[in-house]
Amino acid sequence: VQLQASGGGLVQAGGSLRLSCAASGRTFSTYGMGWFRQAPGKERVLVAAISGSGDVTYYAGGLKGRFTISRDNAKNMVYLQMNSLKPEDTAVYYCACRLYSGSVSLLNNYNYWGQGTQVTVSS
Repeated sequence: VQLQASGGGLVQAGGSLRLSCAASGRTFSTYGMGWFRQAPGKERVLVAAISGSGDVTYYAGGLKGRFTISRDNAKNMVYLQMNSLKPEDTAVYYCACRLYSGSVSLLNNYNYWGQGTQVTVSS
């Protein structure tokens, strides 16, 4: 599985960005997917996760309502819509693929990672 994240950039506080992740593989709909972020000097942490079918989503505390994860299995794409962005959302954002069941929050449960896309929110 190969993952290609895109859509990052520089945005003012209060603005919006939509991240996209293109995935290879013919069984994309069976993969759980997640978006993680890593701020400078900090650990990589989960932002949001979505089940293979897209029916089940999970958000890290405080992000639900501002961020929305979605997927289009026909296009092998997963998205992260980010609204009302804050400077503390500044980070490199990564998409990741989880082939098996397990905690969606644990990095080790994700088998493949995209290259990351930088999101910078100015105040």
